[in-house]
Amino acid sequence: MSFKVKGQIEQLLPVVTGTSARGEWKKQEFVVQTDEQYPKKICFTLFNDKINLLEGFNSNMEVEVSFSVESREYNGRWFHNVNAYRIDKANTEPEGFNPPPFNENDIPPETEDDGGDLPF
Repeated sequence: MSFKVKGQIEQLLPVVTGTSARGEWKKQEFVVQTDEQYPKKICFTLFNDKINLLEGFNSNMEVEVSFSVESREYNGRWFHNVNAYRIDKANTEPEGFNPPPFNENDIPPETEDDGGDLPF
């Protein structure tokens, strides 16, 4: 299952590295504040080669993040990750909204009302 959210990058956290049983790993997290009536902050995680997705992005940029949510249990506790897999610059204008230019000649002339075809 995947989700999308639009918002503004609030913070880019530093890259963290480590070693596990599978070898070397690195991750970077970033925080986005949503564009809602009651804004929420979401901390997204990027692992290994996905860190490159943040190139060209910085704080205060409007973005749209595609992500998945993952939970796992360890010693009776549950841990959650919000994993980003795509980051795009947000389109600030609604799609397909291009109003045509308007001038006074676009208004049709008024006609005299003779009450012709009105039912009342």
